[in-house]
Amino acid sequence: MSEYKSKSFWKRPEGKIGGVLLVALLAGAGLLITNFMSTLVALAANTLWLAGMFLILGLILYMILDPRMRNLIWYLYKSVIRWITGLFVEIDPIGVLKNYIKNLRENIKKMDRQITQLRGQMHILKEQILNNQRAIQDNLSLASQAKESNKRDVMILKSRKAGRLKESNLKLEDLYRKMEVMYRVLGKMFENSTILVEDVEDQVKVKERERKAIRASHGAMKSAMNIISGSADQRYIFDQALEAIAEDVSKKVGEMERFMEVSENFMSSVDLQNGVFEEKGLNMLEQWEKEGKNLLLGGEKENLLLRAESQLDVLDLDAPIEKPIRAEGHKNQYDTLFD
Repeated sequence: MSEYKSKSFWKRPEGKIGGVLLVALLAGAGLLITNFMSTLVALAANTLWLAGMFLILGLILYMILDPRMRNLIWYLYKSVIRWITGLFVEIDPIGVLKNYIKNLRENIKKMDRQITQLRGQMHILKEQILNNQRAIQDNLSLASQAKESNKRDVMILKSRKAGRLKESNLKLEDLYRKMEVMYRVLGKMFENSTILVEDVEDQVKVKERERKAIRASHGAMKSAMNIISGSADQRYIFDQALEAIAEDVSKKVGEMERFMEVSENFMSSVDLQNGVFEEKGLNMLEQWEKEGKNLLLGGEKENLLLRAESQLDVLDLDAPIEKPIRAEGHKNQYDTLFD
């Protein structure tokens, strides 16, 4: 979260509307001046009107050149645009976080179903590998007996069958390792997502009340005065912290949905009966493995990949899937944003 940088106004949803409105205002002002130029020239002949024009021009120049006044006008403009945008798009950080909580809950349920489905397919694949291993030993044993009995045709037949089974098992074992990567990653994502949604829910419950209190005691006028005096605006700082949470959760939800898509595409391309899988699904998984740090995995991505490849860390598919529970004394990952 220390790397979080607040988005500029123009990169926000309200920035697009603000940009269009600003262009429209400038174009409208230019059109009015052009259409009424002759009238303005005629009015300038009158000393009183000319003095008024210079006064208005002076005020405009003052608002442009004075930093505090410029910031105040900019603050008021952004406030109006945010209000207009809020009529059509959810931009309130609390509302945005509530939407993310809903998305997280739905994704966690879907991920739980994916894990269960993947686990079942891994059981089938593991049994198929073990059956092939037994068949290899049986065929090698028959080939050895045929050799002792000088039955060359039988020996060749059984040896070739054992070779084909070995080749098939190499593909099946490679497929199993890919499934194990997905299983371990999905499991860790499921665990971290469950903790994440609880942390965000806690923050929303507490910060929604705090935000109401801050907005009640720091109205728009007080915020405007803080802008003029150059003081920090508590409403702005508080909302910025909430936006930082929303930005972090947005990235983690995106990572979760992306890997779920990779997993779903890979599994749909797998033919367990023949032990084959399409290149597209495999390429998507390999591309994900090569990518850098994953926020939702909390820096454990590399460790999970190594564990899936390790011969010592054997995955126990019969172990019950435990529901993640926050440890006693768990520190909410977003508390430091409000210190």
